[in-house]
Amino acid sequence: MKADRRSFIYGSLAATAGLALPQPASSQALSPAEARQIAEDAYIYGYSLITTEVTRVQMTSVSKVEALRAPMNQFANVPRYPPADYRGVSAPNADTLYSVAWLDLAEPQVFSHPAMGERFYLFEIVDLWMGALESAPSKRTAGGAAADYLITGPNWKGTVPAGMKHIPLTTRYMVILGRTYADGTTQDYEAVNKLQAQYKITPLSAWGKAFTPVAPPVDPNPGFSLTDAPQKVILAMGTAGYFDRLAKLMGGTAPAPAADAPMLARMARIGIVPGQPFDMAKLDPAVQAALKDIPESALRKIEASKASLGAIVDGWVVTKGLGTYGTDYIKRAVVAAFGWPANQQKDAVYPYTEVDSTGQPLSGANKYTLTFAAGATPPVDGFWSITMYMIDQGWWFVPNALNKFTVSPRNNLKYNPDGSLTLYFQNESPGADKEANWLPAPKGPFIAMLRMYWPKEASPSILNGSWKVPRVTKVG
Repeated sequence: MKADRRSFIYGSLAATAGLALPQPASSQALSPAEARQIAEDAYIYGYSLITTEVTRVQMTSVSKVEALRAPMNQFANVPRYPPADYRGVSAPNADTLYSVAWLDLAEPQVFSHPAMGERFYLFEIVDLWMGALESAPSKRTAGGAAADYLITGPNWKGTVPAGMKHIPLTTRYMVILGRTYADGTTQDYEAVNKLQAQYKITPLSAWGKAFTPVAPPVDPNPGFSLTDAPQKVILAMGTAGYFDRLAKLMGGTAPAPAADAPMLARMARIGIVPGQPFDMAKLDPAVQAALKDIPESALRKIEASKASLGAIVDGWVVTKGLGTYGTDYIKRAVVAAFGWPANQQKDAVYPYTEVDSTGQPLSGANKYTLTFAAGATPPVDGFWSITMYMIDQGWWFVPNALNKFTVSPRNNLKYNPDGSLTLYFQNESPGADKEANWLPAPKGPFIAMLRMYWPKEASPSILNGSWKVPRVTKVG
């Protein structure tokens, strides 16, 4: 893998991260049970880093832009919402068009976008550890003016050019996950596509000069499949391959933060040291045997912790507090496994429900309503929508005659005489006079997901619990 070819002296890493140098200890001082516990914790600790790096390699191992894949330091833009039969990423989006760029910060890069006006946009900035920048460029943080951002990697020292905003990161690689609102009409798609064409990445050395990006050579042997799901790729690494890759990444590409010093000291006891090869054969045979199935046992722990990410409020699963994890390694691993990456809650919150007000699973065999009281629609400074997904080994759009996958204010919703708003979730039309408020359901099981972009922080707010999503009620 390209990231593994960059060598750094370990002393430099320790000085940068502010960590004392952990030294590998003999496994003979550990019982197999102790070594196994350390290895499970180390696997969980590194899961976000390995997941992000695998995703980076898979998405950038191309010589030109194709769909959502692009060479390093170039944007790939999605021009339209996915069709009804899309089976790529589960829970697809029909609110914003994606723009994705992976950056190599061996040299500082300048990210530029044009004036966005009143349009909602968000350029999520995520490092290799899966940390999301709290002040990522967005309508919330920067308004609608054109802007240039200087993004720099570990240890960069230099002068920020006038007029640029500086975003320093601590990993060599990172990703910009851009979202630009589009209302789904041909005219608006074209307007957004013109904006997307102006999203640019420019090396600092080329700033102010004519510049045409050149794709770096594609590594013919990255060490894993470029088409399998990252989870499958990671599992195939086994214990030894996983820890060796983790140690190499931490050796300079993604230095561990100072707060991780206790974890690094524990990991060193079984020979996992940043910048040094991990050789499982050096461990005591009994310890080696105890570590063989660590990937499977660690993943079981990650799976078991999935439910702890969100609280269930009136039937809706509400997950908050993502993007910044500190030393909550299990929470970070769960997000990496099941929702890579994640927005800061100030930018977006996505409550979803699979049950009605009585706790029964939602099914298109029934009819349902969801009613917001007068003046109590989702409190956002951006916008909100509800997306319908059928459940079939993933969450997918529901094919329907209206080609309608979301319901939101852009549908010119009809309010009740008392000012309340009733939405309809059912398979058949509720009638022509109600179709603006209708979200077509499949005949079988489904979920409803509320997307709240830039949720309000002052009460009423979903962020502090003073606003709640109404229950979905079965009709009849």
